[in-house]
Amino acid sequence: MLNKILLLSLQTSLLGTTLGGNILIWPMEGSHWLNVKIIIDELIKKEHNVTVLVASGALFITPTSKPSLTFEIYKVPFGKERIEGVIKDFVLTWLENRPSPSTIWRFYQEMAKVIKDFHMVSGEICDGVLKNQKLMEKLKSSKFEVVVSDPVFPCGDIVALKLGIPFIYSLRFSPASTVEKHCGKVPYPPSYVPAVLSELTDQMSFTDRIRNFISYHLQDYMFEALWKPWDSYYSKALGRPTTLCETMGKAEIWLIRTYWDFEFPRPYLPNFEFVGGLHCKPSKPLPKVLWRYKGKKPATLGNNTRLYDWIPQNDLLGHPKTKAFITHGGTNGIYEAIYHGVPMVGVPMFADQPDNIAHMKAKGAAVEVNLNTMTSADLLSALIAVINEPS
Repeated sequence: MLNKILLLSLQTSLLGTTLGGNILIWPMEGSHWLNVKIIIDELIKKEHNVTVLVASGALFITPTSKPSLTFEIYKVPFGKERIEGVIKDFVLTWLENRPSPSTIWRFYQEMAKVIKDFHMVSGEICDGVLKNQKLMEKLKSSKFEVVVSDPVFPCGDIVALKLGIPFIYSLRFSPASTVEKHCGKVPYPPSYVPAVLSELTDQMSFTDRIRNFISYHLQDYMFEALWKPWDSYYSKALGRPTTLCETMGKAEIWLIRTYWDFEFPRPYLPNFEFVGGLHCKPSKPLPKVLWRYKGKKPATLGNNTRLYDWIPQNDLLGHPKTKAFITHGGTNGIYEAIYHGVPMVGVPMFADQPDNIAHMKAKGAAVEVNLNTMTSADLLSALIAVINEPS
């Protein structure tokens, strides 16, 4: 009886004690950073200590002061304008050369130039950490337990291996799922699993299957051609013969930023977890007037009007009077619309946006209009369709 009392006393004394872990973040720019921030916030709520590695030339990643959150800034030989230039070139190249069966080769010729610039920036980011002996020693002494890495920026995995700790990936996709397939060893049967960026669905004709098969193999070729230089970098950094893909295959968990409400049926492995929509949350009450505005506040502005540099999209979508959502098709916006049950009019522009809208059309949640050819009548017709016609 005494032993039971002592055990109960020990358990009670430990109830209020939480031993948080030390977690290192290797982030990516743009909307990727917005998604990782959600993970960071949840880790902090669970009383973990989080450290984010940030390049001095980062564009979107702005250090903030929060308990249990540290930003470790390291120097790189470029400024914000370099990142901004690469992103701008990427968007313009995609808009001007949107891939189609007749333009695909031209698209990759132009995109290869942008990817080359991206790799140069990525290499300088890697060097900024891996060749900074003082920083690496500091990271080792910090006793991190895991690295959460966005693999679009290489080298987060190298940092983890050098620290002797496991790493986790947070990933939306790779073109035709090349990385997931070859590095993560996930099977992707082209007979019924549409390649990412192909704009196909799981309902494919024979011709679609041929196109899908070609999409997979073309992306395999492009991955080999464009990412091959990283094999020698990884081998040199780790001090042994290896490849980028082999190293990526050592990830403990892959957090995939979609879910089955977005994806089509496909095989996956136990260490692949769907986490799409992590940023979604109940809406907050809206002010009486919403007006997105950038610039000097007009002197005649009424007291009942507020100006916003950024409109709270989640709150707008959650409002009971919201009937439709005109969207470019970004994954974050789509998930907010799914969360709040709002049908979409998709006007995709670049990257995964056309593919995302193709998924939503197949699910009966969206209508698409072409950015380059649409008229006001087309947009009106699409809005009427998603508001009034059941899907």
